[in-house]
Amino acid sequence: MYPIIKAQHKPILVLAWGNMSRGDDALGPMCLAGLQALLAPHQLQQVDFLDDYQLQVDYAPDLLWRRVVLFIDASLTAAAPFEAYALQPQRDTSYSSHAVSAPSLLQVFEDVYDQSAPAATMLAIRGESFELGDPLSVAAQTHLQAAQDWALTWVAQQCAQELSDA
Repeated sequence: MYPIIKAQHKPILVLAWGNMSRGDDALGPMCLAGLQALLAPHQLQQVDFLDDYQLQVDYAPDLLWRRVVLFIDASLTAAAPFEAYALQPQRDTSYSSHAVSAPSLLQVFEDVYDQSAPAATMLAIRGESFELGDPLSVAAQTHLQAAQDWALTWVAQQCAQELSDA
């Protein structure tokens, strides 16, 4: 095993994915961008943000030294306006050469680094239209606002917890 050198990671990670060119699939990155714009400076000092088209196994190292992770993605199956729930590491069949599920990424982290994954929450925002070139649907705009409000509260609670633990 190779030694792991601690980088300058913030204790809270928000990781979102989705394709900005596919209508409601943009909900994850749009929610992340909204969080970045609305958080207070003292909160931004505790949070790292990452977004991509797909959640990939390559993000396992980004989970190192995190206390909590918020995963954000659009969903066709989540109840409107969104669902938020705790995640556990889990082997599943989602792994491919391009993408993994959030529970699978947590499992990869544990397998590779031989340590427990950070506490993780999934924010699945209900989307309706995912076709290439579609704009964000009217329903998704409403769902995005509700999810963003929830995420702001979640991040504020995590930042407060971080300060109380210090």
